Amino acid sequence: MAGSARIAFIGYGEVGQTFSRGFLAHGVAGIHAYDLLFGSGPGSRLEEAARRIGVTCADTAERACTEATFVFSAVTADRTEAVAAEAASWLKPGQIFVDVNSAAPTTKQRAAQAIAASGADYVEAAVMAPVLKPGLRVPILAGGPKAVDAAEALNRLGMNLTPVSEIFGRASAMKLCRSIVIKGLEALMVDCAAACEAWDVKDPVFASLHETFPSIDFHALAADMRERVATHGIRRAAEMREAAEMLAAAGLEPGLASAIADAQQRGARAKPAAGA
Repeated sequence: MAGSARIAFIGYGEVGQTFSRGFLAHGVAGIHAYDLLFGSGPGSRLEEAARRIGVTCADTAERACTEATFVFSAVTADRTEAVAAEAASWLKPGQIFVDVNSAAPTTKQRAAQAIAASGADYVEAAVMAPVLKPGLRVPILAGGPKAVDAAEALNRLGMNLTPVSEIFGRASAMKLCRSIVIKGLEALMVDCAAACEAWDVKDPVFASLHETFPSIDFHALAADMRERVATHGIRRAAEMREAAEMLAAAGLEPGLASAIADAQQRGARAKPAAGA
């Protein structure tokens, strides 16, 4: 199937670029991409990255996806539903819309409903780790009635999808429940390290923590988690706001997830201006 499969990306940030390289290495016939920033000053970096990789840039999402077998939605979490609703106006039966955004289960359910109206198929995809190191092989949980078929086809192209449910929302719930712990631990370590530094007590505090958890090097962990938050805090904050929505929809208190989102946002390193 590799020679005949065509891929399109709506949103061409880290995920789109990383997946593109992997797909082309596995013999995918052609890849098109559209990003909201294309055609603007800030978008020139994304367009140049696409050209270097061998991806064709389109001036609209519809044009990028016209001939695609698989359409990947890889936008910011807050745009998940809006992109699905727009795509539903021009997607066709036979196309598969793969939603890899870190959105709440209820958001994915509404996106799936929008895509269903077009006759295309919707696959919920929950990316379970940062994509840069594993690339196309990053573990992804897939959900929906077409999850098994999509996983079989995309895994032949180098992906690592595991179908987990035919019910939309469960894959995202598995991801976001895990994220409460992972992103929460990052926020705790960043604040702990900052407080320790303010009072010059990092060594005794981390030594005490090491006595309780002897398998953990807390100096290394704090440095690693601070860098993760600094680099990815904006995206992680958006993900944790989706986790808060998931909790609220289940009748649970979302305050902790919202606080984690705020902490991730505070710790994010300011992005350089375009061209800097």
